[in-house]
Amino acid sequence: AEKLATATGRSVYARRKHLVGAVNGWIKHILGFRQFSLRGLNAVQGEWDLVCLSLNLRRMSSLMRLT
Repeated sequence: AEKLATATGRSVYARRKHLVGAVNGWIKHILGFRQFSLRGLNAVQGEWDLVCLSLNLRRMSSLMRLT
């Protein structure tokens, strides 16, 4: 609360919603990913890599033109 009381703190927080919030929203809403299915740090990291890969491919598919 103290950091958000300053102008600098508000500007840093405002940038956060554009950088991180949008991507997390896309993952939750568009991909429907809400929880991990696997256990263990290595398994979760692998699952998260797949989620990020699928999001990136989905976003790139509109830019790519397949003939």
